[in-house]
Amino acid sequence: MAKDELLNNDEMMEEVDVYTLVDEEGNEGEFQIIGEYEMNGVVYYALIPMAEESDEYVILKIGTDEDGEECLVSVDDDDEFEKIAEIFDDMLFDEVDYD
Repeated sequence: MAKDELLNNDEMMEEVDVYTLVDEEGNEGEFQIIGEYEMNGVVYYALIPMAEESDEYVILKIGTDEDGEECLVSVDDDDEFEKIAEIFDDMLFDEVDYD
């Protein structure tokens, strides 16, 4: 296979948006958004870490930091988290129809 053919195959691969997030301890991690949902005027994102292969995902929502700047924050309220986690589980994992 010629080098030009390899480049063409690479160009055909789907591009993935990777986001670098910094946790509360200053650790950086790269994540890919796999789902987005708005509930009660709040936008939530389901993200998977790029560094490891896992069935688990992280849920963050758009909030503000201490300077009033928009950023992604964790969902601290248990009831709110359970509701949005159930929605993402349905969206991401119940799409397969075996009939």
